Amino acid sequence: MKVFCKICILITLLGIFASTSNAQSKKDSIIDGIVAIVGGNVILISDIENQYMQVRSQGNIAGTAPKVKCQIFESLLFQKLLLHEAQVDSLKVTDDQVEMEMDRRMRYFISQAGTPERLEEHFGKTLLEIKNELREVIRESMLTDQEQQKIAKDVTITPAEVKAFFRKIPKDSIPLVNSELEIGMIVRQPSIGDEEKQAVKDKLKGFKDRIAKGDDFSTLAVLYSEDPGSSKQGGELGMFKRGEMRPEFEASAFKLKPGEVSDIVETEDGFHLIQMVERRGEYINVRHILLQPKVSPTNLNKAKLSLDSVAVQIDKKQLTFEQAVIKYSDDPTKNSGGMMINQLSGNSKFEASQVDAKIFFVIDKLKVGDLSAPVLNTERGKQNYRIYFLKARTNPHKANLEEDYARIQQIALEKKKMDVINEWIDTKMRATYISILGDYRDCTFQRKWIKTK
Repeated sequence: MKVFCKICILITLLGIFASTSNAQSKKDSIIDGIVAIVGGNVILISDIENQYMQVRSQGNIAGTAPKVKCQIFESLLFQKLLLHEAQVDSLKVTDDQVEMEMDRRMRYFISQAGTPERLEEHFGKTLLEIKNELREVIRESMLTDQEQQKIAKDVTITPAEVKAFFRKIPKDSIPLVNSELEIGMIVRQPSIGDEEKQAVKDKLKGFKDRIAKGDDFSTLAVLYSEDPGSSKQGGELGMFKRGEMRPEFEASAFKLKPGEVSDIVETEDGFHLIQMVERRGEYINVRHILLQPKVSPTNLNKAKLSLDSVAVQIDKKQLTFEQAVIKYSDDPTKNSGGMMINQLSGNSKFEASQVDAKIFFVIDKLKVGDLSAPVLNTERGKQNYRIYFLKARTNPHKANLEEDYARIQQIALEKKKMDVINEWIDTKMRATYISILGDYRDCTFQRKWIKTK
């Protein structure tokens, strides 16, 4: 099942542009034809060939071409089975949901390509043509995702099941757990003075005056906006609805008419000018220019001195680290006792390779229980000082229930979910019309997709 799942992931990540690829001209393209029918949905030769080219272009080929194509084909059979059941279950995806997801993916693909023009050049099509060809692909993808989530959404696992799962692992197969770190921090965000704020507002007012006189908003966003995620796209954010942006940003953006430019808007990210691009039902698309006022050297130094004082109180046992976090930290990590959370695992444990290099350079010199000196940090244009706390460092060891319960629990839960999905596949395969045609009948499948009479 490992190869099958790996190919599934590759198809999800790389195959989204399969229908838009123009790697070959029409006269050189493969003659298309149906190779399978699953319920009322078909798989074409081009579906397999295009996704094979995508996988190959990424250097992810493991095995001969026929073998990999058969793996892709079996993954497509599974996807079409999910789609068929989503249709049977009357699952719905609205046009607005599709548009929002398409805009999200387009923003990602444009960021990978570098510019919209490079993306168009790569596929030999305009952004509008790419979107039109992606629309149904994304709709089907969202339906299959819904169906797969529905299958395993109620699966839970008990401590007894976790222990039973671990006992069944052969001793020579118990995985080695690398050294892990638990890192806390206290952050002091220096205040920004009125003078610095006014300088930014004056600059944005100047931009608004230039736009009123005919300058292009998008060009100014490319040149001056300090939002790295949107500046390359002329400040354009793509479709979004209420509840997805900062409240102050939304309050201004949703009042605008197409082409209209807002007054200066302040959020915790900085100061914005916003221009309405289009409104579609509950969704809007806007451009913005973000400028962030810079902290004065005086206030930055005050933050550093404040942390020096906090560190002294902790060293003298006047405060515990946890108490100091609650009293002094300006960072959301104060809600988790100051501990950094690993987004990959959802807990506070990091392997060394998962820690930002700048942080690891500081932490690696500490003993367990030590605090670092104040460290200057710059993130998303904002500067602050922080002190790091090394709460724990484990040695490499074989996984065990005492030290690694959360890790083993997650593996056991994923195994249980996969068992439920496998059982679902076996049941639905028997009840669904599946016909495989041509040479792909000769594939060596992991499942019995070809029904015997």
